[in-house]
Amino acid sequence: MTGPLSRPDPGERPDRADLDSLVGLRSVKGRHYAQYRGVEARLGRVVAALERISRALVRTAEGPEALVVAVVQAVREHLGAEWVVFGLADGRLERSAPRHLISSGSGRLYAFEGASVAEPPIGLPDEVLNRLNDILRGHEPVLERPILTEDHVHVPVELDGHVVGGLSAWTSSDRGVDPTDLVVLRILASQAIVALLNAELFSETNRHAAELAARNEELERTQRELSAAMRATLLNEERSRIARELHDSVTQSVLSAGVQIELCRGLVDGPALDRLEMAGRLTKDAVEQLRSFIYALNNATSAPSPSVREVLTELCSLHMPPDLTTAVHIRGRSRELADDVQHALLRIAGEALFNAAIHARATEVVVTLTYAPDRVSLAVDDDGVGDPDHLRRVLRTATLGDLAAGRHRGLANMSSRAAELGGELRIRRSRSGGIRVAATLPTPEQTREFS
Repeated sequence: MTGPLSRPDPGERPDRADLDSLVGLRSVKGRHYAQYRGVEARLGRVVAALERISRALVRTAEGPEALVVAVVQAVREHLGAEWVVFGLADGRLERSAPRHLISSGSGRLYAFEGASVAEPPIGLPDEVLNRLNDILRGHEPVLERPILTEDHVHVPVELDGHVVGGLSAWTSSDRGVDPTDLVVLRILASQAIVALLNAELFSETNRHAAELAARNEELERTQRELSAAMRATLLNEERSRIARELHDSVTQSVLSAGVQIELCRGLVDGPALDRLEMAGRLTKDAVEQLRSFIYALNNATSAPSPSVREVLTELCSLHMPPDLTTAVHIRGRSRELADDVQHALLRIAGEALFNAAIHARATEVVVTLTYAPDRVSLAVDDDGVGDPDHLRRVLRTATLGDLAAGRHRGLANMSSRAAELGGELRIRRSRSGGIRVAATLPTPEQTREFS
């Protein structure tokens, strides 16, 4: 044949036309095979070509470049071609690369751009370069139909009924081409364009996955920073609260005691006067120390990123008097908690420690934080003189809004913090002999574990 091939007759089924071209038969009934010589050899060539096509298509996951190389090499091996050209027209499948590739009979690859495995196309035959130029421009109508000559075959690369490129090959004079080769190249070109799209989608999916991973890592880092800032803020608020308590109650009481001592100095003499003067000096010293403590609390700086254990330890040091020993225990696999859960736990711990320091007359307090798969629990145990039955009655009264129980709002605050997050607060006798304040909160599934 010496020119472009016409398309199959519209009334003829495409799959039947391709089958006839591949096997050379008008019927595939078993009794007809013996009537035709060479059919077995032709089928062998077709099977080998399809195997090459299969090898090419499974390179999709390696990216577009590996796929285009595999397609060109499959054509070269099938035809024993001296030159093979694959190209995509300008403006079509713009995100695919490489957009063209040329292979010599020895397997050497050439490309103008976009292919890391190819050399610049210097010294190539004009016929090959002109064909590539026509494919890239997409302006040559003759290339929109298959071409089959004695030593040359060309098939358009189509997508959704539109020509988006071309696949061409040239053979030596002793290896002609036939309609079987045209069908094989047409199948390869069709499958190649689909695989290119899949490779493009695969690359796009990987890119989006990498972006999502980076954003997720950034969000996790931001979450950790926000949690650390929240813990630092909570510590500062707790210091301020204690400083206010010291200023508004303890300092004022000591100052009042000093004033009373001064008033009594004119009413006594002898050794009693000396003792009053010493008491006056002690109250002045106590006021100065309290002011120093208040200043230190108001101007303290937190660690850059305190952990939950560090915050609990700091709370113990803030609330506990020097003669009371404290301990913090962490059980289970630690993990980052949601901010509202973490904030509620630390606030409950602060209130419980404050109550133990002020009311319990304890000598030891133990704080235990326990991580379970679906919840987190906090327990504050002391060995003081508190009565759990009395505290439960006070909590019920405060919860009902009795103004007489206003000074016990701390218990109600702890209970409401737990209830707002779907948890509960319990007050019972501790094994240490005093009070156990225990809060259990559910944890969201998205909390992140860490070592």
